[in-house]
Parts: sequence; C-alpha cells; structure tokens
Amino acid sequence: MRLALVTHYYPAHRGGIEIVAAEIAKRLAASHGVDISWHASDCDVPPHIPGVTCVPARTCNAIERRTGIPYPLWSPGALRRVGKAARAADALHLHDCLYLPNLVAYAAARLARRPVLVTQHVGMVPYRNPALRALLFAAYRVLARVVLGGATRVVFVSDSVHRYFETFVTFKSPPALVPNGVERAVFHPVNDHRRQALRAELGVRGEAPLLLFVGRFVEKKGLPELHQLAARLPDAQWLFAGWGALDPERWALPNVRVLRGRTGAQLAPLYQAADLLVLPSSGEGFPLVVQEAMACGTPALVASETAAGCPDAADVLLGEDIGGPDVVLRWERRIRQLTGAAGALLDLRPAVAAYAAANWSWERCASRYAEILRRCTAR
Repeated sequence: MRLALVTHYYPAHRGGIEIVAAEIAKRLAASHGVDISWHASDCDVPPHIPGVTCVPARTCNAIERRTGIPYPLWSPGALRRVGKAARAADALHLHDCLYLPNLVAYAAARLARRPVLVTQHVGMVPYRNPALRALLFAAYRVLARVVLGGATRVVFVSDSVHRYFETFVTFKSPPALVPNGVERAVFHPVNDHRRQALRAELGVRGEAPLLLFVGRFVEKKGLPELHQLAARLPDAQWLFAGWGALDPERWALPNVRVLRGRTGAQLAPLYQAADLLVLPSSGEGFPLVVQEAMACGTPALVASETAAGCPDAADVLLGEDIGGPDVVLRWERRIRQLTGAAGALLDLRPAVAAYAAANWSWERCASRYAEILRRCTAR
C-alpha cells in the first residue's frame, strides 16, 4: 500500500501530533508493508525511518513564532506537491483537519477518489482572545464539517474530542477511538533507589514535592495558571521541560527550573523522578506527555476535560476543572491535598503504571491503523 501522510511538522518540532505520526508510520512501514511518503514543514530536520520517504515542504512559520499558535504556511510549490502525492497514493492519512496543507491534500484525494483517513487529536481551544476563539469556532463549523464529514474514516485519540465533533459533524462511517501508544522500553517505572538518585541529580531538596510540566510554553497549556501556582506553592520544586513564548524563567521564581531541548528518552528521567505531572491545559485530546508520565508510574493532574478523554482511567488519572475565576485556588488546594497526604502519590504509582502497561501500546495502535487502512482501500 502506498500511503501519503501529511502533518504540519516533523517530530523534531517536539509536538505531540508529529511524534504520534512518526510512531505510527514507523510501525506501519516496518510491520504492515506500507510504503509512506511523509509531507511536513521544512522548519525541522525530517526523521530517518526505513520505509518512509520524507518530503519537506518549504514553509513560513511566522504565525507560531509570533503567537505561539502552530499554523505553518506552505509555499505554492509545496502545496502542489502534496496534492499530487494525495492523488497518486492508494490512501491519504491526515493528522488534524484545519491545516492548509491538509485541506489541499484532502481536496486532491477526494477529486481523485482516493480514500482519506483523518486522525483528529484536538477539539475546541478556549483561547482568551475572543477573536481567535471565534475564528477557531467558525473554522471547525465549516472546515471540520467538510473534512471530517467527507473522510472515508475518522480516528479520534480521545473520547472527549469525539464527543465534541459528533455534535455537528455527520460522519460517513462510525469513527474509531484509537488511543496513542507508549514506548514502554523507554517510559517505565524505576525502583525507589533509582528514583532518589534521579531526584538528587535534579537537585531536589529532601522530601520537597517535585512537580513537573512538559510541553510548549503557551496559553493553551495553562502557563498563566502555572505561573500563579508556582508562586503560591513555594515549598514545591517545579520543573518545566519545554519551549515557547511564555518562558517560566522570566518569572524569576526560586523554586522554578526550566529544562530545554529534552525530547523522547531524555524526558523519561524527569517523569520517573517527579511526584506529579501538572497540566492545566485546555482544548487537548489526550496529551502524549500524560501517557508517558503514567507509564513511568507518575500520577498526572490534568484538566477535567482532558481526563474525560480517557474515562477508563478514572481510578488512576487525577482531574480538576479549569473554568471559573477561582481556578488557581482550586488547583492549589488540590495539589496541597495530594502532596500533603503522607504517601498518597507514592501509593498510587503502582496502579498508575499498571494501567498504562495494560492499555497503551504502539504496536496495538499501529495494528488498528493498519486494519482501518486496509478496510478503507478495500471499499
């Protein structure tokens, strides 16, 4: 099978969507006989994956640099190439529905009567800027209705994102829910001796709670709220692993440390050492960093809407609402309860790790995609 794959970036950009795309593509090529041409922006170095031919697209990435919103603009030549690839392939796989290259590839594939598979990772993001919020709302109501409604098959990574879109999209066939996987050879629990050694390497003071954030330093990830939480919880040590315009170093807080340039396996020791992953983000599907942390046995405190994306994990995944004027007070109270109760987070670690091991596998994930693609091309 010849598959045209389109994402906005390559994995070196460090976003969850492109990392997920790489993991699936690697296994489709290696184990399921899929020949993949991968089109993504040229602002990052493409990966070297056997069976996957990367076709970098000439890109202007000014929107992300200026606003933190990842929306690359491809050159006319790059758009022509992705359209040609969509027409020539046996099937087209798009990750998310609003990016301009995805829209061009979708139109080309439909005109050529090629099957289209769309993986939709995220839903509505409640941006504080009302104009931006209105623009995204309108784009979903118009473009998502066309792309998701016209796709041969749609896959959601989160139950909550599925519920959002099903309120206004009429799907050609019932959508599939396929959880992302975790690389368990990398993200796994360690014994207490190793955890203490990792904490010492990170400079953790005694038994001080170690709170971790991993992701882009942008509004939708909850950086404004995290700024206030770090200031209101001075006895906790905070690690921020990521990048972006809302840089925590600018807060000048003595209990905040920023780690840059860590990806993949380099994040595992942070998860393993931390007491709690804190992610008050909005408009997420089910972030890969939550799965990676939990695979290491680290409990995660996330927005209730994020937790709703994986309802089966309710016993081991911690959720808290992110709406209302008292959101910071509620998150502060919840973190104090979790870190103040003797052994509460430590006792939860085995159940968290067991759930991740039982439910999240890249091999199972890729096998589901392979079966979905076979059914799409058999129609």
